[in-house]
Amino acid sequence: MDSKIYSIISEYEKILSLLTSPEIYSDHKKSIELNSKLDDLKEKYSYAKKIQNLNEEIQEAKDLLETESSPDIIEFYENVISSNSSLLTNTQSELKSILSKSIELPNPGIIEIRAGTGGEESSLFAQDLLRMYLGYFASQGWQANILSANESTLGGIKEVIVEITQKGSYSKLRFESGVHRVQRIPKTETSGRIHTSAVSVVVYPRVEEHEVELNQSDLEIYTYRSSGPGGQSVNTTDSAIRITHKPTGITVTCQDSKSQLKNKEKALSILRGKLYDVQLQESNSTISEIRKSSIKSGDRSDKIRTYNFPQDRVTDHRINKSWHGLPNILGGDIDQIITEVRTQLTLPK
Repeated sequence: MDSKIYSIISEYEKILSLLTSPEIYSDHKKSIELNSKLDDLKEKYSYAKKIQNLNEEIQEAKDLLETESSPDIIEFYENVISSNSSLLTNTQSELKSILSKSIELPNPGIIEIRAGTGGEESSLFAQDLLRMYLGYFASQGWQANILSANESTLGGIKEVIVEITQKGSYSKLRFESGVHRVQRIPKTETSGRIHTSAVSVVVYPRVEEHEVELNQSDLEIYTYRSSGPGGQSVNTTDSAIRITHKPTGITVTCQDSKSQLKNKEKALSILRGKLYDVQLQESNSTISEIRKSSIKSGDRSDKIRTYNFPQDRVTDHRINKSWHGLPNILGGDIDQIITEVRTQLTLPK
């Protein structure tokens, strides 16, 4: 918590200093941006400074107490330490609450599920996770639209991107980002051996055009003919779109619509969300820590959650807690898991 206090105070005072510089004063856009950040930090800064001052007063009283012999003065400093310690605990608790709320965003969410290690079994488990999340969205009364999907030859999913229109769904789902591991006997396994496969899940916010500016010179847009499972062509026109954001290397593809324009609009929407997510990671240490656990390759060695079929158990490794009843969980009954994980991971350290 001490490092967080220092970070808040340092950032606030740095922005204050920047706002007095001639360069920023003459840059209207930058000035507005910094003032907005200052407003966001103001309440946190007030609590952080109060905590800093209380810590200093407590330490000063402890230092003076060591050199005193008068019972009256000793009693005075002990009262100062006791009262300030109680006030410090309350102030720290209030700041923790504010910090937890500060990473809540009103944005709708986009969830991307991608098969990782494990071959066809990984694709089949990606399909299971898609059904699980769609079941959960339905139980919450949320509308979900599939923006892009790439199926495997046996009916699994290589990659799927789903948009949730509900406001605030990003904040509720963001801790689902990471590697989800499955341990079970695959349908394709004839010897009855348990296999381990992995699927990566990434959640990012849906944003409006004005929230993320896209410079056309930064985009590399490639059109191609869409394909289905096994690579067979499913369209006779070059309607599929691949967009690469050159500064970050982020690439988005979309081929679901027969309309090239619609595919391009979907791809740009997904790209904005991913770029906004990058900005969040850079500006928010808590979200950054979450993303460190998100493995883009789907490497099962670094997982956030394991779905163990032989033991009918789901374990979230970040909070070291398990739940039983896999059929219900994969049917969408995951509100308790999502709630408990969010509660534990949003507590500032």
